[in-house]
Amino acid sequence: MATPVGNGTPVTTAAPGTPAVRGAAPLATPGGAPPAPRPGGAPAKRPPKAVATGVRARLAQATRTPPGRLRLAGVVLAVLTVAFGGLTAWQLETRTQAADRVVSYSQPLSRDAAEIHRSLADAATTAASGFLLAGAEPDSVRSRYEQDIATAAKLIAQAAARTTATSPAQDSLARLNQQLPVYSGLVETARADNRQGIPLGGAYLRYASEQMQTVLLPAAAELAAAENRELADDYAAAKAVPWGAYGLALVTLAALVWVQLTLFRRTNRVFNIGLLGATAAVLSGALWLTVTGLTTSAALKQSDREGATPLRALNSARVDVLTARLAENLHFVARGSTTRYADQWAKATEHLAGAGNLPPERSGGSLPEAVRLAPEAAQPDVQEAAKQFGQWRVQHDAARDLEVAHADYQGALEATVTAKGDTATADVIFNATDKALARAADIEQKRFTQAAEGTRGDLRTAAVATVLLGLVAAAAALRGLGRRLAEYR
Repeated sequence: MATPVGNGTPVTTAAPGTPAVRGAAPLATPGGAPPAPRPGGAPAKRPPKAVATGVRARLAQATRTPPGRLRLAGVVLAVLTVAFGGLTAWQLETRTQAADRVVSYSQPLSRDAAEIHRSLADAATTAASGFLLAGAEPDSVRSRYEQDIATAAKLIAQAAARTTATSPAQDSLARLNQQLPVYSGLVETARADNRQGIPLGGAYLRYASEQMQTVLLPAAAELAAAENRELADDYAAAKAVPWGAYGLALVTLAALVWVQLTLFRRTNRVFNIGLLGATAAVLSGALWLTVTGLTTSAALKQSDREGATPLRALNSARVDVLTARLAENLHFVARGSTTRYADQWAKATEHLAGAGNLPPERSGGSLPEAVRLAPEAAQPDVQEAAKQFGQWRVQHDAARDLEVAHADYQGALEATVTAKGDTATADVIFNATDKALARAADIEQKRFTQAAEGTRGDLRTAAVATVLLGLVAAAAALRGLGRRLAEYR
């Protein structure tokens, strides 16, 4: 029963014979209102599990009715179609960036690295030729040497500016940048001594050539190898198949087909224009992705097959030709005092033409390899270079016979290098070989550019198109399900 106290508030007491509970709160306040919280106490909070249970319960309640299920299907389809467009665009953009690096970064750096290697080898060869001609050195020979040094210095600076600090090519570039002035200084000293008739000039030139062959050319070869590896990585990324986009396209199409079949069973209506439009948009995006992927992959493979790969083989052959020519010249600079340079000639020509007398299609030499890999447009020039190299070897053997069998050093020298350009010396035939290889390199570079140039635009267009098609599919799916929802109002 309730007993009033001093302030007029009733106090509930236990009925006679019932034990009282200390601190028990009243069950209800007058008027049926819920009990107020205790003074100084925090309001009770619903446990997180109860909240989660409530959300699931409401979701389950919403999907028990046809309108609720239609709304849920619309959300799922909208998310899938937008995700398909976004994922496809992202993967295509990744390929676009890789293709852009192939065209505007990796391949140009690979080409420049090969040109640095070739320019340095040509500079060493030309310096030796000028030394042998001494006072009769033509301006063209001197200009060619200076142009080679200027080209190498310029390309080294450009490569250093475009290469990141963490690139493995940085060490090679640093050595090239440090040692190139040292080499050119040694050559100038040798040239000055030679013009004054000082025998020490030959020693300076041999030392300069030693620096070129043991420091500069190996660093240039390392640089070219690093850039070629980076080019191969970018090619692989540009040609990668976007499996994620294809997988999500299949999931999205399966969801669209399942929803349409479910509506057909329950409404006996064959077509839903909105869902059909969404399906067509997703199919169009997948088809665009497939066609663009096939065409760009084919174009990139063609650029590699007819441009990048033949260029690497051709550049290797050009360096071997220059190495052989340098050994031939240094042999006469040493005036037969050592067989070292004759051995270098034999090694360089073996690497160039292959061991033995095997036919070009079976030879392992760099020049037969360049012939095999050359595209049809460059075949005549590479074959001409191979023919000229054969004549050069015959001329070299004839000069060698004059020097060894007949002890005619001067005759052998004149058969090898001369200031007269109309004499069929080894120098003239070497120049014809090098020019034929240079023409072939220009053709192969053009083939690469023509094949790879348009791939970036095609991939980027496809990326934009798939985003738009994904949005169109989402809108069409929501529109189609919205018409079914309207029937329940």
